[in-house]
Amino acid sequence: MGFIHLKQVTKIFNDPSKPAVDHINLEIEKGEIVTLLGPSGCGKTTTLRMIAGFEKPTEGTIQIGDQMVHDERISLPPEKRGVGMVFQDYALFPHLTLEKNVMFGLNKWSLMKKKQRVKEVLDLVGLADYGKRYPHELSGGQQQRVALARALAPYPNVVLMDEPFSNLDAGLREKMRYDVTAILRKSNTTAIIVTHDQKDAFSVSDRIVVMNEGVIQQVATPRDIYRCPKNCFVAQFVGKTNLLDGTLCPDLKHVNTHIGRVCLPKQTEKHLNHVKVSIRPEGCRLVDEGRYSGRVERVIYSGEYQEVSVRLPSQSDYDVPMVIYAPIDQDVKVGQTVTFDISPELVALVE
Repeated sequence: MGFIHLKQVTKIFNDPSKPAVDHINLEIEKGEIVTLLGPSGCGKTTTLRMIAGFEKPTEGTIQIGDQMVHDERISLPPEKRGVGMVFQDYALFPHLTLEKNVMFGLNKWSLMKKKQRVKEVLDLVGLADYGKRYPHELSGGQQQRVALARALAPYPNVVLMDEPFSNLDAGLREKMRYDVTAILRKSNTTAIIVTHDQKDAFSVSDRIVVMNEGVIQQVATPRDIYRCPKNCFVAQFVGKTNLLDGTLCPDLKHVNTHIGRVCLPKQTEKHLNHVKVSIRPEGCRLVDEGRYSGRVERVIYSGEYQEVSVRLPSQSDYDVPMVIYAPIDQDVKVGQTVTFDISPELVALVE
């Protein structure tokens, strides 16, 4: 039984033929960290704002815990939904100390309880000794932790985070993914995070909700989203992939493509003729006597691996070459002929 329920939630702003959010259904368990992932304009932030109460759905219902926060009869304001919000720019009050920033949402509490709770959450986010400081005296990562402490202070049912890592540089971003996840886990807080960055989503999420054009494309664990994308959009948005048209073989385990026969990880139940397969670049391994061979057209050194573009004899000049990730210590040169194998575990049928 889910803790947060969205049923047929729709939001139309101007054009009824193009809803910002189009009849989505989603259930989130208590204590779960779920990320809404997708490109700009896909509806993820609008969905978050409807859960928070900042936007009113055109249709559908939203339930948090035992409380119906929106249906055709009632739409509770944000302050009565039991949600904590961490905004993209943190929205800290510059003239207030950290203690007073965190205390801001505890209006109806006694002063003693306020001070005790502020001490607890600042300790939780690792800033117990910073209570008397002001936001401008902190780094970006520390400001983010203060914003999270303020959201957690009133014991919310759910914490909502809008692009929480977008303002941080690469090194700090990686650390804050770890810190934020650890804080949410320690407090057993249900959280919904919005991002367009797949690394953010993969690092922090129990499940990822991939959205496009207001529609949920797939809901799954990070591993399943990557290894078993449901359709071409998910396969291409979540990492790089090679998409090939093919014909499913009678054994339902192999696909004939223009580069040759490709093996699926397991026998499919789909009795289809023409199909598409997604092959991840790291699922292709350059070896001395591989099943497939081609000519190297381009090599891009990324630091972690080499991105090698290989054109097979069966491919025309208009076909997209195969992309293969090779180890950085493997000697690969433009123009040479290479052979490679494809690991079935990183092959998926897509719609």
